[in-house]
Amino acid sequence: MTETTNNLPAPVASPQQPPRRLWPLWVVAVVALLAVIALGLWSWHLWQQQQALNQSIDYLDSTTERLDRDYSQSGGQLRERIQSLQSELGEQGDLAREMQRQIDHNAQALLEAGNRTRTDWLLAEAEYLLRIANQRLQIEKDFEGAMSALKAADDVLEQTDDPGSYPVRKQVAREILALQGIEKVDRTGLYLQLEAAIDSIGNLTDRALAQDAVEQYNANAAAAPESGGDQDVFAKGWSAIRATLSEAISVRRLDEPVKPLLSPDQSVYARLNMRLMLEEAQLAVLRGNQALYEKSLGKSADWLNTWYDGSHGPVRALRDNLAELASRDINPELPDISQSLRLLKARLEGRLSGDAPPADDNAPDGDKAGDAS
Repeated sequence: MTETTNNLPAPVASPQQPPRRLWPLWVVAVVALLAVIALGLWSWHLWQQQQALNQSIDYLDSTTERLDRDYSQSGGQLRERIQSLQSELGEQGDLAREMQRQIDHNAQALLEAGNRTRTDWLLAEAEYLLRIANQRLQIEKDFEGAMSALKAADDVLEQTDDPGSYPVRKQVAREILALQGIEKVDRTGLYLQLEAAIDSIGNLTDRALAQDAVEQYNANAAAAPESGGDQDVFAKGWSAIRATLSEAISVRRLDEPVKPLLSPDQSVYARLNMRLMLEEAQLAVLRGNQALYEKSLGKSADWLNTWYDGSHGPVRALRDNLAELASRDINPELPDISQSLRLLKARLEGRLSGDAPPADDNAPDGDKAGDAS
């Protein structure tokens, strides 16, 4: 037993191990936790931007659908207006042909009346001129031509020796004075001004569309006066940094309604629609339709203010031009000049039948006596 124990190797003392360092693990854990928090915040930020983008897309989709409906309705209304105008033009043409047939009939009647005296011929000529005056005023809205015809009729009546033409001449003088009080309408000038407005609409580009709010903000910041020479270095540096960031970063407010920008096709359609409205205003000028004229210019101005930037030079000039044109009166109130024609026709009928002509209540007593003779 003792021998066995002596043959065993001597026990060796185990070396003491140093204590483990745990702070690197804590550092890694903290970094990982910060990374997870940062990733979560970034994901939340991206989710917020995605929600805002989805809202903007939904708003743009609804706006595009509404615009499509408005475009289809506007196209249908324009077609209806064109058809209505064509029918009215056809009616005016029928009326003009009817008046021409009546004039031809009167001329033929004058040629066949060979047994009439010189006074009868002069009275018939005056009647023809009065008919021309009424035609010019009622159909063509040409009050200057009507006034010229009335003056010519008065000159013809002056050459007659018929005392019964006094009431007619007196009424003709009243009608000439009424026509002289009408304000002249320069339809050619208005038409050419509308033509120039149409050309300016064709020259509008996408640069004239409504600009972003950040551009207006930058313009206002650039135009603001400086506070003074005592501004410190820190404030100047902050101003330079802010100016650099404003050029690199675009800020949009999502709590306000977004005004949608037109696509290229819609921009072309907007210009075409405004062009059609101004052409409709040109047609209203030629026809003297005041209501259609004002409505067409008003709709053109609404489209211009809706889709184009009012601070842009060409847009501002076109808007002011449309406002000035809308204030014009293209259809002044026209007087009734048919009373002289009725008096002359009554005088002609009285001479043919041998009866006394109708007396004017405002005529002097000597003239009334002359009429009775």
